[in-house]
Amino acid sequence: MTGSTTNGPSSPSSFTLPGNRSLVLVGLMGAGKSKVGRLAATALGLPFVDADHEIEAAAGCTVADYFKQYGEAAFRDGERKVMTRLLADSPRVIAAGGGAFMDEGTRAEIKAHGISVWLKASLDVLVARTKGRAHRPLLNQGEPAEILARLMESRYPVYAMADITVESSTDSPETTCEAVLKALADYRARLGVAA
Repeated sequence: MTGSTTNGPSSPSSFTLPGNRSLVLVGLMGAGKSKVGRLAATALGLPFVDADHEIEAAAGCTVADYFKQYGEAAFRDGERKVMTRLLADSPRVIAAGGGAFMDEGTRAEIKAHGISVWLKASLDVLVARTKGRAHRPLLNQGEPAEILARLMESRYPVYAMADITVESSTDSPETTCEAVLKALADYRARLGVAA
């Protein structure tokens, strides 16, 4: 790209998201939703929101503490409310929590008001990226690799319902973001939406 002085994804985008929707990144913890989401937001000229941070702000405690105090069912209910609020606002890039897309109500809200992108990563990539991170409540319940493998088995068929799938490998977040932006452009073209 001529004249570019950054190492990140190119440009603010010259197009809006189809239907004035938000871009919602879904996938397991460690897939790169937050890092890639920030880069995509910059490239698209949109604000970035990490749904887990929004949940923590609304709850007044960390996700891990919320899980401990109220349990996963209460967390998912709060997560659904936060995601509904975020999706009702102006277009943005949202990094959804790993379990958000598993909830049928949240998934319906994303389908109605967003474009979902599954960042699909291998078990080796997920294990490497989540190693030693105590703030992941589901991984604190046993052997992380076994837990991630079980989560992949149960969640990957649901994540596959996303509008777009992009491989999140050992490549840099910038490379993954470029793949997301290309897949988004291809998605727009399939819909027949002009840039």
